[in-house]
Amino acid sequence: MNKADPNKQGWEQSEFPILCETCLGESPYMRMTKQDHGRECKICTRPFTIFRWCPGKNMRFKKTEICQSCAKLKNTCQTCMLDLEFGLPVQVRDSILQVKEAAPQSDVNREYFMQNAEKQLENGASYHDYSKADSAARETLKRMARREPYYKRNRAHLCSFFVKGECTRGETCPYRHEMPEENNELSKQNIKDRYYGNNDPVAKKYLARLGDRAQLKSPDDPTVTTLFLTGITEEVTKEDLEQKFYIYGELKSVVLSHAKRCAFINFVTRAAAEQAIQQTFGRLTIHDAIVRVAWARPRKQGPQSELKAGAFGSTAEGAQMPLPPGALNEKVTYASQDPTLLGSASTSGQHK
Repeated sequence: MNKADPNKQGWEQSEFPILCETCLGESPYMRMTKQDHGRECKICTRPFTIFRWCPGKNMRFKKTEICQSCAKLKNTCQTCMLDLEFGLPVQVRDSILQVKEAAPQSDVNREYFMQNAEKQLENGASYHDYSKADSAARETLKRMARREPYYKRNRAHLCSFFVKGECTRGETCPYRHEMPEENNELSKQNIKDRYYGNNDPVAKKYLARLGDRAQLKSPDDPTVTTLFLTGITEEVTKEDLEQKFYIYGELKSVVLSHAKRCAFINFVTRAAAEQAIQQTFGRLTIHDAIVRVAWARPRKQGPQSELKAGAFGSTAEGAQMPLPPGALNEKVTYASQDPTLLGSASTSGQHK
């Protein structure tokens, strides 16, 4: 840890870097070099300990880019500057949590801020306490979080000689023989912008994807008032679903199928269903399990609807639950506690 008096700029010394699983690599055995005061931090411009390593075979060498004090202030990896808990860009995390940047960016104010921040860090203070954040925002981050390491991010850089058609090393070339994508914004990333959460192209892709989810289009059929839930675990009960959705409006029925890991929530009014999906889409968690919410599919109108009724259990508002493969050749009977949601239908013999 950096030890500095109020009138002297300190130099950081550390024994191991602060890294995410992706940057560290999947190999349990690696050689990591260490150089004390090897370079200045690209955020606070103070000398710090540089670590350099290769995360795996056919991967490029990686090194730490910022000091540990700057990494602790943002709870980020020293190399990729992604959040350590959710694996998301800082701009995405702070936008969802509605956190504003507190660190000054001018030289004199930044040094004074870093000295005071390091003293607080030594005393056990934390600048990234998510427990006080809104529960809906935390559920959104949990849904967007990357749960597994993404080692593809450690691949070697593109071979510039291959792009020019002049590489003669063939398979022994340590760089990738691929053509670069045209107008690729991800190739123009700035470390300071990524750290402070300003104009980060990776964050823009995440936020654009989140915006598309927020603008979930409602079905054109105004009679559809049923929501379709997937990702239901064995711990989820019908009472859990009723408790989650009754606050948005009167429920007509709730059907739960643990075998298919899904459920149908049928509201009395369309307004209640729209409010429920706006509040739960992309942010619903039941018993620590992420549940996906979508509109149920309306039943197609036409002469074939009655013929297909024998192969589908139709919901109250026309939503359909398909049978498992091979069920058309067997005698099947649907039964539900609520006959208005799942009707009884049976088929026998070959379906033609």
